[in-house]
Amino acid sequence: MGILRSLSSDEILAQMFFGRKISRIQGLPDITNIVFMGMGEPSDNADAVIRATKILTTRECFQLSSRKVTISTVAPSPDSFRIMGKAPCVLAWSVHAADDELRKKLVPTTKYSMTELRQGLIDTLNLRHSSLRTTMLEITLIDKVNDGLDQAHELAEFAKVIVDSVSGCKLIVNLIPFNDIGHLTYRKPSIDNVWAFQKVLMDAGLRAHVRTTRGDDESAACGQLSTKRKQQMSQ
Repeated sequence: MGILRSLSSDEILAQMFFGRKISRIQGLPDITNIVFMGMGEPSDNADAVIRATKILTTRECFQLSSRKVTISTVAPSPDSFRIMGKAPCVLAWSVHAADDELRKKLVPTTKYSMTELRQGLIDTLNLRHSSLRTTMLEITLIDKVNDGLDQAHELAEFAKVIVDSVSGCKLIVNLIPFNDIGHLTYRKPSIDNVWAFQKVLMDAGLRAHVRTTRGDDESAACGQLSTKRKQQMSQ
């Protein structure tokens, strides 16, 4: 879609305010977890995002635990981690591949090697309070692109360096099956490949979870809404 503009911290918080209001009216469970993901790069709007997280975790305001708020960054630079590390929340990194060449293909904006970016995350985590040294690596698995056993072993070795370099680090790998958006090249991986990928990580001693896909039956999953809108506008 491209960048149209950045939200102010008030606009970010308004989503939470009205989300909770709707939940109360509809008799739905309260919103207790917040993830900044899939709506633009947080470090491009760092001041507003950091202010919003501080208010979300303030006792007199939204009263969320810092461990229940997560910022997911693609990490445009190693310094991105330091900037977002000022936020009182969990840091997550959209990795997608440990191999430099493959990641460049999946994240064309990448200008740094994975080793450089990983060191930026390590340095930031080591400066954080022990309660905020939980971090997540997020991998969108795409059929025959990055869902193979070779990629799984590469990621396992890559992630173990973080665990070994940060005292008290709790690292979780989130495996996210690609949502079908009608792309000619990228397809959703088979569940067998996803499980096999997860097994490699777990056998290496890492925590690895497969994210449950929600909303794809209504074209409301991550990436589908903006793509569908863009296609409609081009017709």
